[in-house]
Amino acid sequence: MGTHRRPKPPSRPRLAVLAATAGTFSLLPTQSQAEPKPSIEKVRQDIEEIYHDSEVSTEEYNAARVKKKSLQKAADAAQDRMAEQQQEINDLRRAIGPIAAAQYRSGGIDPSLQLFLSADPEKYLEQAETLGRTGSRQAAMLRSLQAKQRELTQTRAEAQKKLATAQKASERMSEKKQEVQNKLRKAQRLLNSLTAEQRTALEAAEAKAEKATGSSDSAATYNGPASGRARTAIEFAYAQLGKPYEWGSTGPNSYDCSGLTGAAWRAAGVSLPRTVNQQYTAGRKVAKSDLQPGDIIYWYNDSQHNGMYIGNGKAIHAPRTGKNVEITNLDSMPYFAATRP
Repeated sequence: MGTHRRPKPPSRPRLAVLAATAGTFSLLPTQSQAEPKPSIEKVRQDIEEIYHDSEVSTEEYNAARVKKKSLQKAADAAQDRMAEQQQEINDLRRAIGPIAAAQYRSGGIDPSLQLFLSADPEKYLEQAETLGRTGSRQAAMLRSLQAKQRELTQTRAEAQKKLATAQKASERMSEKKQEVQNKLRKAQRLLNSLTAEQRTALEAAEAKAEKATGSSDSAATYNGPASGRARTAIEFAYAQLGKPYEWGSTGPNSYDCSGLTGAAWRAAGVSLPRTVNQQYTAGRKVAKSDLQPGDIIYWYNDSQHNGMYIGNGKAIHAPRTGKNVEITNLDSMPYFAATRP
């Protein structure tokens, strides 16, 4: 009768090899496990997300452009003041010149030279007047010259600071412009990767989504309850229906979201700031339950996207790249707030 022995357990190194091999095989895809292609709905959502992200960058670009314009205007004004101050200094120097020349001919030392050589100009002027070495008129002129030179130095420093800040704003503007363009190219690459059949399916999915949100870029003229300036603003916005969205644009042939709301209220005689966030900050906040036609609607947050309420739960807005100015349901996007210009 033979003995029954238990099989010898595998050595530790062998166990390690088996474990590693098992792990390797579990990670290897089989031919039947090809990477699943995203659905057309997923592609549509991805493209929408890219466009929404680009709109955030668009508003940051708009803000940088406004800041640069303001700083450049201030720097130009400072440079104009510099020119005026330099002219005043030149005029004073010409006026002081004959007096200094007369004193030089009479053997005196030019007070203006003594002034600038003195360690304490103010003290020198006091002493000069006391000793009668220069007249009160000349002393006043020299004091004025000294003050104007200080002003010129200060204005020059101010202009240089504003120009440097404007340059930084310009650089940020360029960065944001590149950011927007990169995101739009990403969306375009995604579209270009689709077959003709997939593009058709995508267009159908977009049409279905727009129908669900009540979006339309064509409508009859406004016949709602708004009056006064609000009605003028809404009628202007209606006249823009069907015009394309273009980032950074304020009309008249295309608009981005805050470009449309700003242009509409400008037509009604009300000046609004340029960006979504600035318009939100400038307006009087109103509750959703108190909305009136003409109020500005903010979706997502206070700095990403806005439009104009037209009544009956509808709003008009410039949506995103590839779309036109349209009317949509108020709740077609996450509602954030509303303001009244």
